[in-house]
Amino acid sequence: MKQPELIARQRYLDRALLFRDTDLIKVITGVRRCGKSSLLAMVRDTIESEGDEKRSFVSLNLESGSCQISTQRELYNYFRDRLSPEGKTYIFLDEPQRIEGWQIAVNAMRVDFDCDIYLTGSNAFLLSSELSTYLSGRYVEVKMLPLAMREYLDFCGISFGNSSAALAPNGEIMLFDDLLERYLKFGGMPAIASLSTTQEVHSTYMSSLYDAVVTRDILNRERLQGLSKVTDALLLSRIVDFLSDNVGNQLSMKSIADTLTSAGTKTTNKTVDSYVTALNDAYLFYRASRFDLHGKEILRTNPKQYIVDLGLRAYLGGYRTSDMGRLFENAVYLQLLFQGWRVHVGKLYSSEVDFIAIKDGRVVYIQVTDEMISEGTRQRELKPLKTLRDAHEKIVVVRQGRYEADIDGIRIVTAKDFFLENW
Repeated sequence: MKQPELIARQRYLDRALLFRDTDLIKVITGVRRCGKSSLLAMVRDTIESEGDEKRSFVSLNLESGSCQISTQRELYNYFRDRLSPEGKTYIFLDEPQRIEGWQIAVNAMRVDFDCDIYLTGSNAFLLSSELSTYLSGRYVEVKMLPLAMREYLDFCGISFGNSSAALAPNGEIMLFDDLLERYLKFGGMPAIASLSTTQEVHSTYMSSLYDAVVTRDILNRERLQGLSKVTDALLLSRIVDFLSDNVGNQLSMKSIADTLTSAGTKTTNKTVDSYVTALNDAYLFYRASRFDLHGKEILRTNPKQYIVDLGLRAYLGGYRTSDMGRLFENAVYLQLLFQGWRVHVGKLYSSEVDFIAIKDGRVVYIQVTDEMISEGTRQRELKPLKTLRDAHEKIVVVRQGRYEADIDGIRIVTAKDFFLENW
């Protein structure tokens, strides 16, 4: 059976190849099914296409049913027996964490073989202190997300120029705003990124994804590692629902515990903290810490949580169409991560700046809003930025409507320009 053609995700491919042919292990992390295995295949195809016959390429997926490897020694021997006798061997290893002591085997391969190692993991446990200890900092991480909006359009076969309309492969005229709304509903999981995806197909896929992440990557990991902090599947499910329903809201472990307890699910702050940490470790939610713009320090209290894929939130919430403003804010947060920004929530006395984005010495203050049609909404969104007196860039990203490009030194950026990286 012919394998489906891989659609290049060039930004991640470039990052993965940045440290090619060094002894640094390339570790690709991200939520299950976001495309990590496909990225490994793209890396292999790219290097293999150079046609150096002295090289060997060895791939192994430890989650495959056909994989019989169960110990670190067997893992080491598998690759040792397939080394190139004349040149470098390229090693591609999917989800090694189910093998106890895999870190020892991988580090031994790095030291003993003439090789270049790439591996994936669906849980931050992969990069725990244990891995750091064995590899002594000899790895780089490529953080992978589901499709960004530009990638989603690539998967759908659509390209926008200066116009807000484009032709779909079937000849239908598509508007950017309509496709953004579809993206905010169905999210960016690569396997179902298509204009033909229906809500029924999406729901079935998301159900299996959710079960895989919660069961395999959280509950089973705790059991396999002999841990006992996250064991209650029902409580975990209710915390997922709570976080999903409150994306973009300031949260404390106490407020979550109190809300769940009042609804009949008795729990404690400490327990909630363990469960939320597990969800962050599985890359299902991302924690955005608050930054005090007056005191110039990161605050430990009341961070925000953003979901990794808006299609998952739609599935968990029954595909309701409310809260578009918070969905849009979540999408902006993910886009900033995709572009390589470090992102915090800004606190300025009693007000808030939605995001402080930092990259390569550049700092941008960002407000996010669904629209700014009324004068009241406009002033509410602009006020926190006007309060800031430093020289850093200030922008407002708006989903709907057309506005002047600059208001008192604050740039107004449309959703199309923001997501297609023209800002």
